[in-house]
Amino acid sequence: MATATTQAPERTSVRVHVQKFGTFLSNMIMPNISAIIAWGLVTAFFIDVGWTPNEKIATMVGPALYYVLPVLIAYTGGKMVYGVRGGVVGGFAVIGVIMATSDPIFLGDDRTGSPMFLGAMIMGPLTAWLMKHVDALWAGKIKPGFEMLVDNFSAGILGGILAVVGMFVLAPPLLWVIDRLGEAVDWLVSNDVLPLTSLFIEPAKVLFLNNAINHGVLTPLGIEQAQETGKSVLFLLEANPAAGFGLLMAYTVFGKGMAKATAPGAAIIQFLGGIHEVYFPYVLMKPRLIVAMIAGGMTQIFINVTFDSGLRAPAAPGSIFAVYAQTPRDSLVGVTLSVIGGAAVSFVIAAVLLRMDKGDIEETDLLEAMGAMESLKGKKSAAAAAVIGAGAAAPSGPIKNVVFACDAGMGSSAMGASVLRKKIHDAGYKDVTVVNKSIADLTDSYDVVVTHQDLAARAGQKTGSAVLVTVDNFMGSPRYDEIVELVRESNTQAPAREAAAVAEPATAPLGELLPEASIVLEGTALTREEAITEAGRLLVASGAVEPAYVTAMHEREKSVSTFMGNGLALPHGTNEAKSLVRATGISFVRYSDGVDWKGKEARFVVGVASAGDDHLTLLGKIAEVFLDPARIAALESATTKAQVLAVLNGVKVG
Repeated sequence: MATATTQAPERTSVRVHVQKFGTFLSNMIMPNISAIIAWGLVTAFFIDVGWTPNEKIATMVGPALYYVLPVLIAYTGGKMVYGVRGGVVGGFAVIGVIMATSDPIFLGDDRTGSPMFLGAMIMGPLTAWLMKHVDALWAGKIKPGFEMLVDNFSAGILGGILAVVGMFVLAPPLLWVIDRLGEAVDWLVSNDVLPLTSLFIEPAKVLFLNNAINHGVLTPLGIEQAQETGKSVLFLLEANPAAGFGLLMAYTVFGKGMAKATAPGAAIIQFLGGIHEVYFPYVLMKPRLIVAMIAGGMTQIFINVTFDSGLRAPAAPGSIFAVYAQTPRDSLVGVTLSVIGGAAVSFVIAAVLLRMDKGDIEETDLLEAMGAMESLKGKKSAAAAAVIGAGAAAPSGPIKNVVFACDAGMGSSAMGASVLRKKIHDAGYKDVTVVNKSIADLTDSYDVVVTHQDLAARAGQKTGSAVLVTVDNFMGSPRYDEIVELVRESNTQAPAREAAAVAEPATAPLGELLPEASIVLEGTALTREEAITEAGRLLVASGAVEPAYVTAMHEREKSVSTFMGNGLALPHGTNEAKSLVRATGISFVRYSDGVDWKGKEARFVVGVASAGDDHLTLLGKIAEVFLDPARIAALESATTKAQVLAVLNGVKVG
């Protein structure tokens, strides 16, 4: 297990707070999606307007909607707050709200009942929270032998009281809120402005608020609408895979580099598998592509509204198969046209924007890990310095368990874990377990945590002692290969004969890998590409690499930025280019005026070539220099190459 680290407290961003709240809401719904799908299938097949009407079987539809599903949701919410005990009292307490919003005795004859999903999402966690605090009042004060009596009666009394409170206090305002929300949806539809919701939904999705929007808001409202009309267009606002599919097809045809290579596979997973998160990085690479997503989303919603299309129940995950499984017969044409139209519009607009781009596809920047690690107290990163995100430390022992975490723990994390598991096992480390979890379920018991960079802050809060690795592409991130190398270095001791074969001693000073001829105190490059070439040519001139290695350094930069923070860039070749390395070596170029490195200023460009399997260690040792403000200052003020070597010789490789 990686040793614990202490990080200076950081101010949690508004986005993280919103993600947390949205995830809390969606986490009450998502574990129960299978039950909601079961209800939707029974409804689709057996009600009087269903595919195969059956009056007897259809009698299950109402009780499942009004009683079973709200109780399950309330139980889940209570369990999230206070374990099984909280789930039990929350699941019972919601019965008061259910009866007050569904029974004609309370409602009268002028309105139909409302499935109390919102009430369940309030009563479940609220009752569990109160139960937790009631238990705390007499914790440790109960005489031996009376524990079960007190536990059972306190839970029963509290559950009964809150059921009554829910019936007479919470239910009336909830009915009012549901009526107003229903009127708002009707107004949006009748005034043809429902498509404008894409202006909010599409940007929010790529910020990983998709589950919060779909399952925390749209699903409860959609079920309410479907109960009244037999279907709801709200189920298609976020879950329709059309716009994302069109975007990925545009990358497939007009993209470049890694984005073009991975887009076809991502499209299959997104459209057929329903994991929408796979297209988020493609938007984040070029934020202006959100215009294509908004236009595609507005188109698909407009077509569904025009044809009065909807689904009987949520499509979860947002796969085209799940969409059609919940599509009633009178919506088949509209839903099909919405998929075609939404995909076509997003494809055309994304294609135009991609064609307008004359440069390389830009990947989202890595976290400025080295700058963030300055705040660690008493810890220095070695091998992990080149691959970890903020707040991580190198593992102190073998890596035995890796977790891939995403917002919900089902879609992108399952796919990422599958890809990473295969790579690690294919490398011969079958004893290393790779699992997927939601961030809400993370515990500080893993050696390595892998997550999307937009979720790193939340993951880091729950796994402070683990190595935190951030990725920006679930399909083919170069970081997967780097994690495999990290596992190899942590879990394998090289045989002595292999160590003896390395040209440099294991404890060689870092400066011994840097000939004076490979040091340039005033670089001449004006751009990032020129700086990479300048550093690479120095490696070639020193005999460390073949000339083709410089091309591999540029390829590496296209897939992921090598800017590390603190003014340092570490360009190096791809894993496939190791055969072009003759001997381990580095080059050093200083730029007094700095070089623009994708919006960051690089003052030091250190080219790296490693002949063995120790390149992560080498990168970490270089990073160690640039974590020390005194050494950085010494490098900035150095007037001779000997002074540069003196600074670097203070760090040994090994």
